[in-house]
Amino acid sequence: MFQPVISGTGVFTPEQTITNAELVKAFNAFADKENARNADAIAAGEVKPVGYSSEEFIVSASGIHQRYVMDKTGVLDPDIMHPTLRERSDDEPSIMTEMGVDACKKALAKAGRDASEVDLVICAASNLERAYPAVAIEIQQALGAGGFAFDMNVACSSATFGIQAAADMIRSGSVKRALVVNPEICSAHLEWRDRDCHFIFGDVATATLLERKEDAKGDHFDILSTRCLTQFSNNIRNNNGFLRRTREGAMEDRRDMQFMQNGRKVFKEVLPIVSKHILEHIGDIGVMQGDLKRLWLHQANKSMNDFLGKKVLGRTPEEGEQPNILQDYANTSSAGSIIAFSKHSDDLKPGDTGVICSFGAGYSVGSVVVRRA
Repeated sequence: MFQPVISGTGVFTPEQTITNAELVKAFNAFADKENARNADAIAAGEVKPVGYSSEEFIVSASGIHQRYVMDKTGVLDPDIMHPTLRERSDDEPSIMTEMGVDACKKALAKAGRDASEVDLVICAASNLERAYPAVAIEIQQALGAGGFAFDMNVACSSATFGIQAAADMIRSGSVKRALVVNPEICSAHLEWRDRDCHFIFGDVATATLLERKEDAKGDHFDILSTRCLTQFSNNIRNNNGFLRRTREGAMEDRRDMQFMQNGRKVFKEVLPIVSKHILEHIGDIGVMQGDLKRLWLHQANKSMNDFLGKKVLGRTPEEGEQPNILQDYANTSSAGSIIAFSKHSDDLKPGDTGVICSFGAGYSVGSVVVRRA
C-alpha cells in the first residue's frame, strides 16, 4: 500500500466578472420587459409580476458580491439572459478542455511535475460538455499525459469523489500520479431569469495533483482518509445538462430544464448530514475537533458554511479557520472547496490537519482529511 498525497493544485479563473450591481441592473430590466409584456394578465390576476432583485438581497441571501464567467455579454442582455458561447467544431478543443488544461498546468508546475508523468486524469464536474467521448480523455491528450482518463459527475461533490477514486488507485498501486480536474461552467445551466437563484453561480476550473508520498518533490499534504456518502433527493436538480445552444436555438426553453432547488429544504436537510459525516469521519480515524486547523468547505452559501464551521469545530471559527471565497467566485459547484484549499493552505505548518469537504445535489457529501507533511 502506498501513501497518497496532494502535491499541487491549480485554479483557472475566467477574465470576465459580473458584479452584483451589473447583475441586478440586467435582471430588473428583464423584469420590466416581462411585466410590460404580461401587463393584461397581471392586471387580471392570471400571472404574477416578476419582482425586482437587489444587491442587498443577494448579499444577505448568499454572501456573494461578484462572480467570474466565461461570457457576460449574453447573461447581461435582458433579451437573452444566458451565456452566448460560440459553438465549436469537432476539430477544435472543447471549452472545458481549455479551462481544465490551464488549471492542470498550474497544479503540475506547483508540484514540479511534467504532464508526461501523469498516468490518470479524472474530469469530475457537475455538468459535462458532452456525453462522449470523455472530456477527461481530451484533457489527457491536450496535456500529453499517459495512462487512462474518465469523466465522473456527482454534482457539487465531484471533486472530492474524484480525489477519493484517485487516492484509492494510488494506495493500491494501480497508478502513480493522478490529476483530478474540475472545469465548471455553472453559468451555462443557471436560470438567470429566476430572482431566487440568478445570483448563485460562477465559472472556474480547478485541478489537484495526487501522487505517492515517496515521489513528492516538495511541500505536500498527506491524505489521511477519504469518505463519501450519497442519499437521493430531488431538492437540487438540473435536467438540461449543459448549454442552451443559441437564443433561438434547438433547445426548448423550459424553466424546469435548468437549475432548480428548494433552498429551504436543502438548508434544513443537508447541514445535519454534512456535519454528522465530517464528525464521524474524523472520529473514526482518531482526529479530534480540536485537532482541526482548517476547514475547506463547499462554497455554496455563507450561512451554510458558518453553521458547519461552528458545528464541526464545536465553536465559532476564528479568522481564517473556515475560509470563504464565494464572495469573489460565487458558487462554483465542485471546484469551490478546491479553490479554498488552493488559496488558503500554504500558511499551514507541518502536522496541521484539515478537512476538504463538498456537498450538494444527490444529496452527496465527500470529505478528504489531510495533514501538512
